[in-house]
Amino acid sequence: MRIIDLFSGAGGLTFGFYYRIRNHEFVRNRKNKFVFANEIDAFAAEAFMENYPDINMLNRDIKELDEDYIMKLMGDEPVDLIIGGPPCQSFSTVGQRVFDEKATMYEEYLRILKIVKPKMFLFENVKGILSMRETFYKTDEKGEILYETKKNEETGKERKYPIVERYGRKIIDIIKEKFENIEDELGYTISCQVLNAVDYGVPENRERVFVVGVRKDLDIKWKYPKPKTGAKLTIKDAISDLPEVAENEKVEHYVMPPQNDFQCLMRDGSERITEHYCGIYGDKIRTVIQNVKQGEGKEDFNKLVAQGIIDKKYKLTSGYSNTYGRLVENQPSPTITNNLTAPSGLRCIHYSQNRALTPREGARIQTFPDWFQFKGGQGSVTAQIGNAVPPLMSLVLAKQIESLLKG
Repeated sequence: MRIIDLFSGAGGLTFGFYYRIRNHEFVRNRKNKFVFANEIDAFAAEAFMENYPDINMLNRDIKELDEDYIMKLMGDEPVDLIIGGPPCQSFSTVGQRVFDEKATMYEEYLRILKIVKPKMFLFENVKGILSMRETFYKTDEKGEILYETKKNEETGKERKYPIVERYGRKIIDIIKEKFENIEDELGYTISCQVLNAVDYGVPENRERVFVVGVRKDLDIKWKYPKPKTGAKLTIKDAISDLPEVAENEKVEHYVMPPQNDFQCLMRDGSERITEHYCGIYGDKIRTVIQNVKQGEGKEDFNKLVAQGIIDKKYKLTSGYSNTYGRLVENQPSPTITNNLTAPSGLRCIHYSQNRALTPREGARIQTFPDWFQFKGGQGSVTAQIGNAVPPLMSLVLAKQIESLLKG
C-alpha cells in the first residue's frame, strides 16, 4: 500500500503499517510504502525520523502543504490510504474543553483527502469527540472572546473560561457528513466505532474513536477487527521485568530476563533501556505515595488525614478525585496520559514502588518496544507517549486494512 501519514506524532499509528510480527519479532513490512508523514511538533518529528529514517517526514504546519506540493510528492501513482488523528486536546473530557482551532483541524485532514483521493482513510481521536459540539463564544465589540472566572468544584482552583453564547451541531456528525460527500461525486462510506486497546493485546484500558472511510466507487466493505479472546494483559505482565528505580535515579540496564512472551516482544533485541528514570519528590508527595495502597487515591489518603493517622498539613486540596492513585498490579493499566510521570496524575503511581511511572514504563504499557526512541525533555517525551495510538493496536488495524485492499 502507498500511505500518507498525517498528524504523525512520534509514530504510534505509523508502527502498525511499517512493521509486522514474524517469529515473535518486529520486522519491516515491505508491502507498505509511505509517501510522506507530517507532524508540526519538532520533538515528535525528530523522534519519528529517528524511528522511521526512510519515511519523508515534513516537520511543518499541515496548512503549508498545498495541492501542488502534495501532488509532486505523490508522483504518478495513486495513494491507497491516509492515516492519522488530528489533535485531541480540544475534545478530551479530562480538564477544560475548548472549541478552538485544534478542534477544527479535521478540516485539514478533509482538505488533503480531496487532493489525494485515497481508497481508504483511518482517522483516530478520543471518545470526547462524540459529544463535542460546535461552540460559539460571546465576544466584545472588537471580536475578542469574553471570559468569566469560575471555581472548579473538584479541584478547588479558579480558572478563566470563555463565555458560551450557544452550541451547534456535534463535531462527529459534521465530520461524517463532510467526509461522506466531499465534492465532484467523491465521497466515502463512513464507519465509526469506539475500540478499547485492551481488547487487542495492549495492557491498558484505552478507549478511542476510530473513523474509517472507504471510497464509494470501491466494492469493498469495512469491518472492524474482532477483539482478541483470552485473559487481558495486566500492568504487571507489562513492566515487571523492568529494573527498580529510586528517586533521582536513572537505570539503563536490565537486571532480569523477560518474564513472559509480551516482555520478550517488547525487548525485541534491546540491550539497554532509555527513558527509565525518576525525579525527586517533596515531603508532601513522598508522604502521599508511601500511604496510598493499590487501587487507592486522593480521597483514601484524605480519609487518613481526617482520622488523624496522617498530619493535616499533608491534606490534598487540589486535583481530581482519581488523582494520586496507585496502580493495581493484576489489572490492565488505566489510560496512559501525558502526566504519566506525575504522582498527581490520573492513577500513575507504580503498583509496588514508591514513585510514579517512568517514561519507559509508560511506553511499555502503550506497547512501544524498548528500542523505540523519544526526543526532547520529559514533558515532550511523555506527550509523545501519551498521545500515541498503541503500536500493537495499530498492527491489528493495519492487518485488517491490508487484507481488505488486497482482496
